[in-house]
Order: sequence, then C-alpha cells, then structure tokens
Amino acid sequence: MIDPRGQRVAAALTTIVLAAVLLTGNLWLLLAQAAVFAIGVLAGPASTPYAWLFRQLIRPRLAPPSEVEAAEPPRFAQLCGLSFAAVGLLGAALGSGVVVRAAVAVALAAAVLTAAFGFCLGCEMYLRLRRAGIRVPTFA
Repeated sequence: MIDPRGQRVAAALTTIVLAAVLLTGNLWLLLAQAAVFAIGVLAGPASTPYAWLFRQLIRPRLAPPSEVEAAEPPRFAQLCGLSFAAVGLLGAALGSGVVVRAAVAVALAAAVLTAAFGFCLGCEMYLRLRRAGIRVPTFA
C-alpha cells in the first residue's frame, strides 16, 4: 500500500522533467526519466528516487494519509510512462523529432493529470482492464 500524495509529488517531478525535455530536446533527461519509470515498474513506485524524496523531505511534515492505495495500478502507470519514454528514445534513435515530441507530450499530459488533479490515467486504465477481465501485468 502506498500514500497517494507521494504519487502526486512523483507526478509533479515527472512533469518538470518531461516539460524540460520538450523545451530543451535534452534526451539525457528523457533517458533519466525512463530509468525512473523502469525502477517504478521493476521495484514498485515506492522504490523510485521521487518516492525517496517524498519520504525524506515532504512526508515527515504531513499528517498520516487519510487513505492508502494498492501499488499495482501506479506500477502499471509507470509501465505506461516507460513505454512512452521508450518510444520517444526510439524516435530519437531513428531521427524523428516528431515522434520524440509526441511521445513525451502524451507522457507529460498524463503526469499533469496526476499532479494537478490526482487523476492517474495509467491507474484508471489498469482498473478498467481488470474489470473487463483482461489480465494485466503486475510485476510483483
């Protein structure tokens, strides 16, 4: 179980990184964000550097969470983010700036939804797929 406030902080940091990628075209930043997504997929969202920052700097100043959530939906959301980052990096390798910008823009939009409104698009996709009886990878 994870604190959903940490997910919003992670999404805010992701928003900053992906916006910087769009503004600067810096593929090293995209690669770093892809690594953060990969950690979230393989080890869980609570294991990312962004989660560590939340636990060390922000969580101690907050009251206990009023609710917690299962880690599987955010983990799937990390997989979605990793997929878009990978498409962006592949686009860069193939020399297609349009693919890079489009992939980063989609991931950025999803991060903004989570950071600003607490609506996790990847989490919602996970839940809808599960309700439809579709087996979703959990990586646990």
